[in-house]
Order: sequence, then structure tokens, then C-alpha cells
Amino acid sequence: MLDAAVRLLAQRSDAGMAAIAAAAGVTRQTVYAHFGTREALLDAVADRITDQAMAAMDEAEENGGPALDQLLQLQDIGWRMFERNPVLLQLGSTRAGAAADHARHEPVTARLTRLVEKGQASGEFDPAPPATWLVAAVTALGHAAGDEVGAHHMSVEEAATWLRTATLALLGASPGTRHPRGFA
Repeated sequence: MLDAAVRLLAQRSDAGMAAIAAAAGVTRQTVYAHFGTREALLDAVADRITDQAMAAMDEAEENGGPALDQLLQLQDIGWRMFERNPVLLQLGSTRAGAAADHARHEPVTARLTRLVEKGQASGEFDPAPPATWLVAAVTALGHAAGDEVGAHHMSVEEAATWLRTATLALLGASPGTRHPRGFA
């Protein structure tokens, strides 16, 4: 059911429980028995997408490399997930959704903090600001970019490009060291 929900919601973020049940080949009552509400199903979908993103980030981190390359690769992974799953725009809008969204961000925040600290230690990033502040600011920029896409002010590609540009400036990364690649 959950895999069917992820697939269908990637195509139609407004799909209801009946459509999700049909896509999964089960009754609507079966979906409600497992998830209770559409919000609970969306929460499970977000957890599944987060698991997929974390697996991709684990693989990227294993490849190593400079902190900036790794951080930008993590942003690319996040944007690819966002682009494939527009239902993510609906999450985090309720108080319960915001709490769950915060919990989903914790492993990403920890990873970003390690990368920022690595970049500060290697001289890739400005060493003056606290790493935790830089991570909070990069995360806020990511949310702002998502909000712009959600409001139809920018395309996913434009938002990703400007997020990358703003991230480089925020981190104090030398523009000559790494130019924004644009969204892949």
C-alpha cells in the first residue's frame, strides 16, 4: 500500500484514499485500517521518501570527497526527491506535521553539521560562524526555495540553482573553488 501511495502521490499529490486504495489493489477500508487518516498516510509516505533520501545520502557520503562537493551532492539528492514527490509540499503545514518534519530532519541536520565542520576545518568554508548556525541557515534556505516552488514563483530547477548559489555565499565558499552546477 505504501509503495502504491508513494507512486500515485508522485503523480497526483491530491490523490485521496480511494484512489490510493485502487492503486494498491485493496479496499479503502484496508487503507484506513492501516493508516487511519490521510494525514497519517502522508506521514508514512514522507517517512518512506526520507528513508530513500537517507539511503542515497549514505551512498554519497561513502564516496567521500571535499566537504563542499558532498554538501552540494546532498542538496541535489534532496531536490531530486522533492521534484519526484511534490506531495512533500503538503507536509509540515500542520502542528503535528511540523513536529514529524522536524524529526525527519534530525539525521540530515547531523550529517550537514559534520560536513560543515569538515569544511571549516579544511578551509573550504568560513570558520567564523558556528557550524550549527550555518546548518540552520542552509536548511532555512532550502525551505525557502521549496516555498517558492510551492507558490509557483520558481521552477524546481531555478530554486535549486539559487539555493546552490546562496549556499555557496553563506558558507563563504570561494566561487572559484566550486561553481554551481545547476540542477541535474
